[in-house]
Amino acid sequence: MEQARAGEYDAFVAARWSVLFHLARLLTGGDRHRAEDLLQESLVKLWFVWPKVADEAPEAYVRTVLARAAARSARRRWWGERPMEELPEVAAAGDMSATVAERSRLEAALAQLSPQQRAAVVLRYYQDLPDRQVAEILGCPAGTARSHAARGVARLRRLLADVIEPVG
Repeated sequence: MEQARAGEYDAFVAARWSVLFHLARLLTGGDRHRAEDLLQESLVKLWFVWPKVADEAPEAYVRTVLARAAARSARRRWWGERPMEELPEVAAAGDMSATVAERSRLEAALAQLSPQQRAAVVLRYYQDLPDRQVAEILGCPAGTARSHAARGVARLRRLLADVIEPVG
């Protein structure tokens, strides 16, 4: 029974890791290391409740834990980071400079939003969740969640307004 539980959990994590990591990265304003920490923390919490949520909505559970942990960690000044002796492996990359530049620009703009606005925008528009679910995850009324999302989008539009227009 325990092996079946572990196998299901491993399969879920393997299938959803990249999506959940991208969500965590957006929620942390592009900070890859904080995103990894938040996702690992969330997945540990998922492991302990796996028998209860495995058949229902494990991704929704992790999404909720991630959003709340991101808001909580945004209030901290220090996240307990420690230098490591070995550097992580460097990924081989092709010429993806335009994609990387645009993603970096968006992440930088997201980082300038308040944690509540950032979470509302990411959950509403990246995760495509309805307002009611965003409100549940953020632990606030639906109107407040809509307000955070609307103000966040408006601020993003101002921050990203310097888009280069095509010549032609």
